[in-house]
Amino acid sequence: MTSQTLIGKAVLVTGGARRIGREIALELAAAGANITITYRNSKTDAEETLQLIQRLGRLAIAIECDVRSEQSVLSAIAATVKFHGHLDVLVNNAAIYESAPLDQLTLEQWDAVFETNARGPFLVAREALPHLRSSHGRIINIGSLGGLRAWPGHAHYCASKAALHMLTEAMAKSFAPEVAVNCVAPGWIEFDEDKGQPATLRFATKTPMKRNGVAKDVAEAVAFFASTSNFITGQVLTVDGGLGL
Repeated sequence: MTSQTLIGKAVLVTGGARRIGREIALELAAAGANITITYRNSKTDAEETLQLIQRLGRLAIAIECDVRSEQSVLSAIAATVKFHGHLDVLVNNAAIYESAPLDQLTLEQWDAVFETNARGPFLVAREALPHLRSSHGRIINIGSLGGLRAWPGHAHYCASKAALHMLTEAMAKSFAPEVAVNCVAPGWIEFDEDKGQPATLRFATKTPMKRNGVAKDVAEAVAFFASTSNFITGQVLTVDGGLGL
């Protein structure tokens, strides 16, 4: 059972409507936090996630936000703080994952991934910073094993996550001592629709722990950074069952 380590805290999870983002939001809500999630195209999923959070007895709001847009981010941060009255934890989860051969990548594909995966966390963190400094809060970025190990069919994704890992370290030095900044870097994460697929079975075999990760594995790592000592900062925690070893 998740301990109530975040009672009274206000948390913003970007891209929190579904998949890993939803699990993060639910994990932090179970720990006592009130939650804001943002979504871009997943309004129905966002409404379902809100209901799940509210069943845990937490306050929750869903805000449409495009993290690529400065004005959209400004509005989302303002609405979050208006709803909660403060902001304690930011989880930069919104991201694009795409496969494409490197020699066939278009400029539009490259820019779209970087706009969401690297520029987006920068924008959201920048606008949230005054509130997080006031609360001595935390930022947790969601990176990837792909930011540490090259995946040839995902060069733009890997490069964007490597940029986010370095941004995490730069934020940790720049935003200290008031705000601790860390990163969770998942490996292969399995969802219900992936079960039995050849790639899913192959990765489970390659992983030392002999299983694939699930969204809750990532969410528990985020909860650790959200509630642990602020002396832990600038870290990239790989959650991959040993796959990257």
